[in-house]
Amino acid sequence: MQQPEKVFPVSWDQFHRDAKALAWRLNGSGPFRAIVSITRGGLVPAAIVARELGIRVIETVCIASYDAENRQGVLQVLKDITPKVSGSDGGKGVLIVDDLVDTGATAKLVREMMPEAHFATVYAKPKGRPQVDSFITEVSQDTWIYFPWDTALAFSPPINKAGI
Repeated sequence: MQQPEKVFPVSWDQFHRDAKALAWRLNGSGPFRAIVSITRGGLVPAAIVARELGIRVIETVCIASYDAENRQGVLQVLKDITPKVSGSDGGKGVLIVDDLVDTGATAKLVREMMPEAHFATVYAKPKGRPQVDSFITEVSQDTWIYFPWDTALAFSPPINKAGI
């Protein structure tokens, strides 16, 4: 993987606060009959949002978009949304949740599956931002977010020594 220009490490505590803030923002947008989590990154925020909003039906859509070297490539739908959840109404009353919208390619694909659903992410980058209805934090397009499930505790040099 090529070293990103900027990095944004997110701790478990910070991610939980941000996902809960997303739930606060979504609270008046429902009611939602189900959540569709985009896996894998959307699993954790979907669980938090579902708890906070009292949503019991949680479905997944599994899409592979990054290769082994973390390069975004061709999108592959590994598991589709069940018709019982997506419905015949374009996903009306469904909340789609993901951790991040980056280029918007994955979001666009899922939007095509359920054009009437409400799409929410915790973090958004400028290219993908038009695809989502709700988000909490915008980061620049050249920033790589290190999510807590991708990291381990380790020494971190001061910013002025890290070559950033």
